[in-house]
Amino acid sequence: MSAVEELATRHRRYVIGAIVLVALLLRLQHVHDPLLDHPNWRQGDTASIARNFAQLRYNPLYPQTDYDGPPPNYVELELQVLPFIAATLYKLFGIHEVFGRLIAMLFSLGGIALVAGFARRLYASSLAGITAAAFFAFFPGSVYYGRTFTPDVVMVFFLLAALWACFECLDDLSTRKTVLATLLLALAYLAKPVAVLALVPVAGMMWERRPRSVRSAAAYAALLLVPLAVLWLYDRAVAAHAEWHWTSGITRLHVLPALGASFSSFHALRHKVSLFFATLGLLRATMLGTLGFALAVLSWIAIPWTRPRSPLLLWGWLLAGFLYAFVVVTVEHVDYYLFPLLPLAALSIGGATLLLAEHTGEIARGFFTPILAAACALAVLVEGHADVARYYHYDALAYGNAVLLSRVLPASSLVVMGHYGPDVLYYIDRFGWEEDPLLWTPFDEESAIRKGARYYISVEDNRLRRNTDLCAWLSRFPLVHVGTWPVYTTDPRRVLRGAEAFWDTFRVADRAGHGRAFLDAHRVCIMRHSRLSIPPLGKR
Repeated sequence: MSAVEELATRHRRYVIGAIVLVALLLRLQHVHDPLLDHPNWRQGDTASIARNFAQLRYNPLYPQTDYDGPPPNYVELELQVLPFIAATLYKLFGIHEVFGRLIAMLFSLGGIALVAGFARRLYASSLAGITAAAFFAFFPGSVYYGRTFTPDVVMVFFLLAALWACFECLDDLSTRKTVLATLLLALAYLAKPVAVLALVPVAGMMWERRPRSVRSAAAYAALLLVPLAVLWLYDRAVAAHAEWHWTSGITRLHVLPALGASFSSFHALRHKVSLFFATLGLLRATMLGTLGFALAVLSWIAIPWTRPRSPLLLWGWLLAGFLYAFVVVTVEHVDYYLFPLLPLAALSIGGATLLLAEHTGEIARGFFTPILAAACALAVLVEGHADVARYYHYDALAYGNAVLLSRVLPASSLVVMGHYGPDVLYYIDRFGWEEDPLLWTPFDEESAIRKGARYYISVEDNRLRRNTDLCAWLSRFPLVHVGTWPVYTTDPRRVLRGAEAFWDTFRVADRAGHGRAFLDAHRVCIMRHSRLSIPPLGKR
């Protein structure tokens, strides 16, 4: 054992403890900010599901959001582990969104410990474990998304635990280890189905340790099939009562057609490949950082020389991650979808650090390699913070308006919000509809009113004014301003005098092509030139 390896082994727990402590302090940055920071759409969805668990139906098989009218609004999504834990705390201590962030942090910090232990076992080296833990703790994507109210950090935690358990299980096919690995794989798949990419590295490890008996073949079959069966049963149970089919809908309507189209012609395939390289740009820019990405790529190239105990684990993980990026992330162009590649990068860098230590001189072996690794990890941290600094920003004006509305609107009222994003609706704290005001029509609004909507909140007011039909139709109702947002009181009993005659006259002018001129002449729905308080469309 080299001097540096002996030192790392002796002080491993203290060093990893220090890394976890620094990681915690990094993740506490802006922990009390509203959930309007990035990714505001997904955080708003997750937070609303947690609140509805606590206030409406405390059952993880019945997740529901605030939009699409009066409750229940059940949705087909992954098993809501994080929201359900948050809902449990809500029941004990009241609704405080910070619980969601703190729970995410615990899973993130647990992931750091898992990476440390996994790398140590994979390379039989404490130095590799410490280095992998440091990089995973300091990657910009790990730092930022390790404190957001989203399910991805939970999925990565269980994915790591499951792959480590499979690694240990396939060395010793005891019943206890097989059951544990199967359970963790099922939890990973349920936490977010993208974890199914684990099938490839698990199959790789199985190929390296081919079954030699009926018992081992049965264990392999259990690892491959039982978690998938659990995921299928869960999805069928939720889909049976879900109104919104997010998971299957996105796959059926967007992912599979885009994949099929990419093989329809050489031009389409070339376009898909260009999107894939743009996706790798996301991995570089905000998930690993430029330096972290360069070190990860070099470490992946070096896998044949780092001598991990299971090379096909790493190669299979990399292949599955890239296939997932090619098939899914090129369609849903979101950086945190690439989170499963971060622990792989950390493990690979840990192995490459050990390789470097083994090929340096005696003096350098004791000092140079760990110092260089520490300097690179700190550089990744500093550079990465600059890469994701903009993510911490949230629109204080939008938050203030939403909270003000939550105080002044009747508690049981249904609303139509002229903005496509559950984050703002979450802080308004009302059920209703979230819609793009440029696409919403008078017929849609009439339908919502028949179902009980009594307020139209014009969050994106200029977009509403560009929709002359809807804007003119809404002018029949009393208008107030809450903060900087116009709010129409869409109670049919409160239609303004002369509103029907105005609407009929507008329709005649609009059919003649003079709708906008008619509204301008009557000083109705005039375009403003003020800054929108929030972007026109949110992203999931």
